[in-house]
Amino acid sequence: MQDFLSNTSLVLGNVSLEPFYQLLLASLLCGILGMERELVHKPAGVRTYSLVGMGSALFTILSVDGFQGIGGVVDPTRIAAQVVVGVGFLGAGMIYSQGEKIQGITTAAGIWVAAAIGMTIGLKLYALGFFAAMLSLVILVVFWVIEERVIKSRKPWRHHTHNTDV
Repeated sequence: MQDFLSNTSLVLGNVSLEPFYQLLLASLLCGILGMERELVHKPAGVRTYSLVGMGSALFTILSVDGFQGIGGVVDPTRIAAQVVVGVGFLGAGMIYSQGEKIQGITTAAGIWVAAAIGMTIGLKLYALGFFAAMLSLVILVVFWVIEERVIKSRKPWRHHTHNTDV
């Protein structure tokens, strides 16, 4: 193991390994969300969610650290804003209608949240990113159970008209 670490330092020089761990963590956390989507047979799954989380983390790392020292005014929020817009476009592609039923909204929202989790990890807010991933998983699983067992099992309320003829 020591040889691996010393060879890594030869290849990477004095580069910190933290960004690599950030990408891995963002991929894993978002992959867990994608796994839930995969298990319920949704079109975007583990790979999509992992890539969105990792890509968002990478863009965030680049926007914060990658442009330091090039001179001029550097605004790290510019790339972050474009990630939000780009992921919104990706999520919009997940939404489709089938007759009167609209599908894919939860998956699109999940992709949007995966991007936010990736950006959070890219900003080194690890506890917040982990909490957001676990809360998202609770929302996807627990709220689905509540929706299926409580809300959808109830018969829809129907408006009854009364005969007003005398």
